[in-house]
Amino acid sequence: MNIIDSVLVAVAVMTLGAAFIGAVLGWASARFRVEGNPLVDKIESALPQTQCGQCGFPGCRAYAEAISSGAPINLCPPGGEAGARKLADLLGREIPVSGVVEKPPQVAEIDEASCIGCTLCIQACPVDAIVGAAKQLHTVVGSICTGCERCAASCPAECIRMRTIPETIDNWKWKPPVFEIRRFA
Repeated sequence: MNIIDSVLVAVAVMTLGAAFIGAVLGWASARFRVEGNPLVDKIESALPQTQCGQCGFPGCRAYAEAISSGAPINLCPPGGEAGARKLADLLGREIPVSGVVEKPPQVAEIDEASCIGCTLCIQACPVDAIVGAAKQLHTVVGSICTGCERCAASCPAECIRMRTIPETIDNWKWKPPVFEIRRFA
């Protein structure tokens, strides 16, 4: 048997093995499928997906699961009142009387002169918007930062401050009119 025949046999064996393993994995994915809650998926798609944890839950998916179980719908500061209204319309609930904590859009800024390079802010950032290395200068990628303030809370040197993003023609968004919903007897 020459070398070309050996290569062809090896390729054939690998192809048959890959086809068999693919068939087994396809069967297993169909057999052991886990269906998720479609309501949780709809709620999660209505949330802003900042994964900031300001609602008290570790991420938007966990908050969506809590909302489907009866948690309040007004705990998401990045979503604001518009997000709470969207959730109220989706679920047929009313927004709680306490309202929504409305925060203007913010971005973190690091004072490079007082940054000690501890990397605690990098570890705290849920969206990886901070770039740097240990004992080196850190900086925030403004286009990624969601303004969750986790980095500012974790900084021992207190060199991170939150800057409000001014509303300009480039980032202005239409705010839908707010109508009071009244029930008629």
